[in-house]
Amino acid sequence: MKKVLLPAVLMFVLIVSACGGKQSSEPSHAGASSSAAAESSAPASSEAASQNPSSGTVTYESENGPVEIPANPQRIIGLTNAPNIISLGGQLVGVDEWTKKNPLFTDKLASVETVSDADLEKIIELEPDLIIAGSWMSNLDKMSEIAPTIIYTWGKLDYLAQQLEIGKLLNKEAETQAWIDDFTSRAKAAGEAIKAKHGADVTVSVLEYDAKDFYVFGNNWARGTEILYQAMGLKMTDKVEADALGPGYYTLSLEVIPEYAGDFIVLSKSSTGDNAFLNSETWKNIPAVKDGKVIEIDTEASSYSDPTTLEYLLDIFKKGFLEN
Repeated sequence: MKKVLLPAVLMFVLIVSACGGKQSSEPSHAGASSSAAAESSAPASSEAASQNPSSGTVTYESENGPVEIPANPQRIIGLTNAPNIISLGGQLVGVDEWTKKNPLFTDKLASVETVSDADLEKIIELEPDLIIAGSWMSNLDKMSEIAPTIIYTWGKLDYLAQQLEIGKLLNKEAETQAWIDDFTSRAKAAGEAIKAKHGADVTVSVLEYDAKDFYVFGNNWARGTEILYQAMGLKMTDKVEADALGPGYYTLSLEVIPEYAGDFIVLSKSSTGDNAFLNSETWKNIPAVKDGKVIEIDTEASSYSDPTTLEYLLDIFKKGFLEN
């Protein structure tokens, strides 16, 4: 989009925005408090995007139907799934605030703007050639007037299928599938090594806390849960399975944490959190804590399930389980 067109386009979009109805608001961020639980399902597209060489575009089969997009987009706004895009070397010009704050991506996003679905003027100024947004966001119709807009529904695809869709979108499907095959193989091997060392029935619980509550997670709520329970094949405790597997997470008080604690605990810690509970007798008397079987991860760096985050956590888990 040329800069000379910005005033006219902006006026059109803002007029339409003023007249249109507001979409449903974004659910809580997947990293901070998460949204709908991810469910395995068939990818939104069963084939790579079809080529249109004469115009330099391809047709991507999105969950809302075919969308003509650039064959090699150079100015992407990632309002959702930005970490997946970064992992494939996508050229981002705008990202959501949560990705921008994530320490795993600080260097790569130094010159990338923070933007939201509510800021149409800023989206226009960034001159995107592709926008990736969530189905819960506002102004989706208006964004599609600015640039081709691909919409994903959080939780419709599992973590690997979602990455494969981003691979198709960026014309990197083969590269993405190769990574999926390699990662799942390495994670499975690590899981087998963990079970060989600690027993086939070894259990692990993933805990996180904020100013008021504690949380225990199921098998698809980031924080490495997809690696531990799906790829590695490790077990959760019966209490975690009963209360957290279905909804994705379960809220606890400090007093009942021992009932949910596994042989190992993965503790998601925020750099700004209150760690006073670590000195409580309740915490210190948990067998996994007494045995030194607590693996700490950084909450801010563990809130997605893209390749960069998964590789980062796989490394931590291999050391935490196998060097203990």
